[in-house]
Amino acid sequence: MNMKKRIGFIAMSGVRAHNAELTALGLTLPGFVDRNKIIASLPSLGLLTLAGLTPEKFHVEYHEIADLKNLPELPINFDLVAISTFTAQFYEACDVADYYRAKNIPVVMGGITVSSLREQTKEHCTSVVIGEGELLWPELLADFARGELKPFYVTNREFDLADAPMPRFDLLDPEKYNRITVQTSRGCPHRCEFCASSILLTSRYKVKPVEKVIAEIRAIKKIWAKPFIEFADDNSFVHREHYKKLLRELAQENIRWFTETDVRVAEDDELLGLMRDSGCQQILIGLESPQRTSLYGVELKNNWKLRQQEFYREAIAKVQSYGVTVNGCFILGLDGDTRDVFGDVLAFVRDSGLYEVQVTFLTAFPGTPLYARLKSEGRILRDRAWELCTLFDINFLPKTMSVGELQAGFLGLVKQLYSAGETQTRRANFKRRLRHSPNFGRQTAKQVPLQAN
Repeated sequence: MNMKKRIGFIAMSGVRAHNAELTALGLTLPGFVDRNKIIASLPSLGLLTLAGLTPEKFHVEYHEIADLKNLPELPINFDLVAISTFTAQFYEACDVADYYRAKNIPVVMGGITVSSLREQTKEHCTSVVIGEGELLWPELLADFARGELKPFYVTNREFDLADAPMPRFDLLDPEKYNRITVQTSRGCPHRCEFCASSILLTSRYKVKPVEKVIAEIRAIKKIWAKPFIEFADDNSFVHREHYKKLLRELAQENIRWFTETDVRVAEDDELLGLMRDSGCQQILIGLESPQRTSLYGVELKNNWKLRQQEFYREAIAKVQSYGVTVNGCFILGLDGDTRDVFGDVLAFVRDSGLYEVQVTFLTAFPGTPLYARLKSEGRILRDRAWELCTLFDINFLPKTMSVGELQAGFLGLVKQLYSAGETQTRRANFKRRLRHSPNFGRQTAKQVPLQAN
């Protein structure tokens, strides 16, 4: 009897900033790195999705590199290894790939970072998957079964999320994860210069059918009774009617959830009510900067965020009046930033009533228009220093201040923003306003169950 071929899916996890001062601050100001730690500890939905596409004739395993590091040596009982990585761990991923290739085990690498660094990646692995993996994985597995893996797998087609497989959530250790990812959309209508998300993989915004999303959530609930779901979307709610349908179904599922979106969400009271009633705990919004000069040119198309900036405070107040907290994200080091930006961010956070705040350095990720521009301007500090792409390390020369000034201003802002006093005040102000909000506690979701197929 033939033994099943074994495929090891390995996710690079546990990314940490190199900036020693910020790392030290993270120990004393835990709120500062909370969001970064959450992202680093989420399971790799990409690998779980490919595992869901893998026929039963293969034996599949899912591992986090952080767990494998605790073993005397990396396991070698695989016939094929598939690796996914954050940009900051690209070189570590290459080391892992080299290890397995030295054992004559073929290695496949894919994802956003790898798609942007295809030639550099190929130096370390057998095959590079470029673009949306769902379209290429079946072909790759067929080639693997014949012992004829190609060096590159590329497609010009667009993957339809209606064809998305059920991710193999059952491969995860239920005791390890307290947040599980589900993707409801891919892409974003905005084209921000710095963005290294799925817009590098897809040219259009697309949504997953409601029935597919609900099926995934129910599969998760069979393993975690009361899961916290993180929607792995770049920008939820772009197609509002679709999302209203989804949220009405989510209201039946008794879950709590988080997602990323833009300030347009505040324009639609029905949508906000449905978010509240379906268990939305928080949304993350990329506000980027309180300074209008800094927002100019952030998007490659039409300066949309610049035109929305005057409505930021109103939008935050509106969303939070429904009991959904806003995590406002700011990027420090934008070309339009003056030395006043650090104080301006602090003042905006205080004045706007934001419940949560995240500040990061502008980061030039591979494959982005930002990296290409800064490299052409001679402003990349070290070419190919992908380990600095943590969002908390500086990898470029700022336009209006020195690297030291950007670093010092950032450190000073972080110490204030995440002090116990500031954090407690933000929490207390949110609760005080919510007590007087007419939008909190109402049930507006039309509870219409899914029709049986």
